[in-house]
Amino acid sequence: MRGALLSSLLTVGTNTVASRILGLLRDVVIARTFGAGSGADAFFVAFRIPNFLRRLFAEGAFSQAFVPVLSEYRTTRDLSAVRDLIAHTAGTLSAVLLVLTALGMLAAPAFVAVFAPGFVTGEAGKLALTADMLRITFPYLLFISLAALAGGALNSYERFGVPAFTPVLLNISIISCALFLAPALAQPVTALAWGVCLGGAAQLGFQLPLMAKLGLLARPRLNVGHAGVKRIVKLMAPALFGASVSQINLLIDTLLASFLVTGSVSWLYFSDRLMEFPLGVFGVALGTVILPRLSSEHAQRDPGAFSATLDWALRWGFLIAVPASVGLAVLAGPLLSTLFQYGAFTGADVRMASLSLIAYAIGLTGFVMIKILAPGYFARQDMVTPVRIGLVAMAANLIFNLLLVFTLAHAGLALATALSSMVNAGLLYRGLVSRGIHSPKPGWWRFAAAVGSAAGLMGVGVYWIAGELTVWLNAPFQERVWRLALTVGFGVLTYGGALLLFGLRPSQIRRPD
Repeated sequence: MRGALLSSLLTVGTNTVASRILGLLRDVVIARTFGAGSGADAFFVAFRIPNFLRRLFAEGAFSQAFVPVLSEYRTTRDLSAVRDLIAHTAGTLSAVLLVLTALGMLAAPAFVAVFAPGFVTGEAGKLALTADMLRITFPYLLFISLAALAGGALNSYERFGVPAFTPVLLNISIISCALFLAPALAQPVTALAWGVCLGGAAQLGFQLPLMAKLGLLARPRLNVGHAGVKRIVKLMAPALFGASVSQINLLIDTLLASFLVTGSVSWLYFSDRLMEFPLGVFGVALGTVILPRLSSEHAQRDPGAFSATLDWALRWGFLIAVPASVGLAVLAGPLLSTLFQYGAFTGADVRMASLSLIAYAIGLTGFVMIKILAPGYFARQDMVTPVRIGLVAMAANLIFNLLLVFTLAHAGLALATALSSMVNAGLLYRGLVSRGIHSPKPGWWRFAAAVGSAAGLMGVGVYWIAGELTVWLNAPFQERVWRLALTVGFGVLTYGGALLLFGLRPSQIRRPD
């Protein structure tokens, strides 16, 4: 059974890698075409608002409430009851989203003023451009939320591949619009907004055939009195904070960055995108894979298996997050230069974005652990505890922001978010252990020491191989690519060899029991 977990992780991870690579290519196209100026800042805010709501409602509160209830239905009831739950949930969700989408499109300037108040008194035309693009991107929330419902249902049946592949379609849509639609528009940057909207529709449509094949596709029905829907709604209310604190913190970064110099929003965006690569490939993938399993183990009243699954996920998360954090920090400049230093994205932009990437990298392990630890609560349908912890983390983020933004500018905002993620992860872990929900298996200290030592050795070697940032900024594209490939390859080999040298063997992480 545990082998199936690893197989599912590889499936989700592989598809997520494809999505992230295309996501980086998307950002290369955006950086090369639009740089880090007013148009790019406007698009990133117009995209971040519905994307934030997506992560808050769809991938955050809704998914964390829907999957445990659906997994329980699947474990204890027949297919007709599962299909009935999906139909009523889809109908209720669609009604709410239609109203929210309409309001968002009508009140687009007000949304921009709330989420990026610096645009109101800043550059002339920036608020209007952002509002125009937000009217185009807001329907994405409707499409992607319904796609999250379909993905949650498929994940509950351990069909992880299709939901994990759907983000590829969003990236293809944005890239295509940027390359082919933008030249035909009076305001070329608005093509990116159309790419977001079309990509959301594609993500929903791609999952429906598999839903039908499994017998899960049914006509949406609106009935808020349905017992399963009522339970999901009840669980969603506190989960709005518990599942999405990291996103709220990132949004606060955008809000404060809108008051800083032009380019700050874009610098944070590009550095966040690189940080999201390992987070999505491993953190989100682990959380996606273990939530249905934990929900089933809780429904079967098997606390030993529940704890073993968590321990397995935590070891994998730590094994990947620590070296990824070190690698991002050491290679911040070379990565940004190689991927984005083309056309309108200058060497000065690379230097500024690298500062925030280093800051974000400090909190990567915390971000990954949140994705793993939060399902330990959601699977037990405990949404209240993560809310309390999330509120503490949000308060910490605000305090860190005020302490750091005046001296470190946009990098201070990123560092504040990183530090608050560590607070969040630490409190989530302490709660699971103190309640006896998770009992760490023997050998954790030795395992952590081996991973930390190997990552440190790798970091020193990579720093020596990479050399000065100036060399990267002045090198041609081909040289940057092969230098980066050589440096990353050296880092991977060094880390793997050091793990073996320090006594870590594959058997210690292959099986969670």
